[in-house]
Order: sequence, then structure tokens, then C-alpha cells
Amino acid sequence: MSDDTSQTHYICQTYIETKGSKGAPAGVKIDKQFQYTTAEEAESRAERASQTPDCAGADAYMIVEDRSSGEISPPTFLVRIGNVPEFDDF
Repeated sequence: MSDDTSQTHYICQTYIETKGSKGAPAGVKIDKQFQYTTAEEAESRAERASQTPDCAGADAYMIVEDRSSGEISPPTFLVRIGNVPEFDDF
């Protein structure tokens, strides 16, 4: 496979805390997602976002999209800060 059929996406994803309800435990849920062109930009945004009062945690990760098949790779985490979900919950 040549590189022109794949594209790397760098994502910063922030989380907010949730209160438990209807038997569901308290935890975190996705708040916002931002896409960047470099790993450094995504990591920097995750670090800045994690310092805001309403942010429980932040991830910066990359995924590779195979444009010919539409398949997306599992995420490769660049940085995980604060209260973030387990990888299995991702």
C-alpha cells in the first residue's frame, strides 16, 4: 500500500465528568474533539485544555485512515492527561 492511499489524523479529545444516573456509574464522557495536522498541535491543545476548570481530562491521539477502503486504525495515544476513559471504553 502506498502512502497516498492513507491519511493520518491527529485528534485532541476532551472529557467532562458525568454524574451517575439510573444505575450508571459516574465517569467521564467526550466533550469536544479537535483535529490537527501535526502531533505537536494535538498534544499542545490537550495540555492546554486539561488545565481548564471544566475539563476532566484530555487525550491526544492519531489514527490512520485508509482512503481506499475507508478503514480506520485503532488510536495511537500521544498523551493522556487527567481523568480519561480506559482504552477499552474508547
